[in-house]
Amino acid sequence: MKQLVSLVFGIVSLTIGATVHAQTEVYPSRPIRLIVPFSPGSSTNDILGRGLAQRMTLALGQQVVVDNRAGAGGTSGSEIVAKAPPDGYTLLVAIAGPLTVAPAVYKQIGYDATRDFAAVARIAIIPYVMVVTNSLPAQNVKELIALAKAKPRSINFASSGVGSSPHLCGELFNTVAATDMVHVPYKGAGVATTDVLSGQIQMFCSGLTALNALIKAGRMRPIGMATLKRSALMPDIPTINEQGLKNFEVTSWTGIVAPAKTPRAIVQKLYGTLAKITQTDDMKTFVQQQGAEMALLDPEAFAADIKSDIAKWAKLVKAAKIQTE
Repeated sequence: MKQLVSLVFGIVSLTIGATVHAQTEVYPSRPIRLIVPFSPGSSTNDILGRGLAQRMTLALGQQVVVDNRAGAGGTSGSEIVAKAPPDGYTLLVAIAGPLTVAPAVYKQIGYDATRDFAAVARIAIIPYVMVVTNSLPAQNVKELIALAKAKPRSINFASSGVGSSPHLCGELFNTVAATDMVHVPYKGAGVATTDVLSGQIQMFCSGLTALNALIKAGRMRPIGMATLKRSALMPDIPTINEQGLKNFEVTSWTGIVAPAKTPRAIVQKLYGTLAKITQTDDMKTFVQQQGAEMALLDPEAFAADIKSDIAKWAKLVKAAKIQTE
């Protein structure tokens, strides 16, 4: 009887193994849905996602269809992927906010960012830059800190909403520099930028993509890059880190994740495809044109990066007592 049970178990195991192997060999055999958790054309992440979809379609031989599912700061679309079948046919254009900030800011979201996703690849980062209105007499980080400490709560900083990356950037600066600048949330980065230009708001920290042209035109003054190393896009702007606030870093990133329990062979095939795409001059140029920088991470490194960011922002959100309305 034991021999019979062992034989049956062996046959079943071989059958399952062969099935998984067969599925992986032919993957993908039908179109893949790539969910972008924001509305069309609303962000660099959407544009990068569409660029990836076009190139993945050519590389994989199956249509990769972009499906925009906006809402709740990107958490609605992210939740759809978290609850999708783990077969490699529903993927998410993963963005820092919904995966690493939302778990700390929102009281309840429909997924666990560390348990419900399988990291595939981080593709690029969007460097953040801290700027001030031209009427503020601060040329660098040291002078901005001095002004903020001389007159506490006299300097306002804008954001695109409570819990957004610009908000966290300002609060991180307050924390590490021991300043007391006042947060002023807006419903979007566009209106916030307008008020910085007019002088109603003194400071703003946002993606270089959105502020690049204004900085070059001299319409607002860069204080420092919120990256650990200078950006290749604007190498003349020193980092906040090199100006004395060590390890100060705020960036937005774009990557691809799948539902948890997606077969490792499928994850590896997707990563291999994306790795090859990111090595092409075509993709490098495309990413740079969007104001982003190529920053490829493999599944293991990407998963570790997500976990580290979740811990970092949870600590800041608690210290700054950030709460959503």
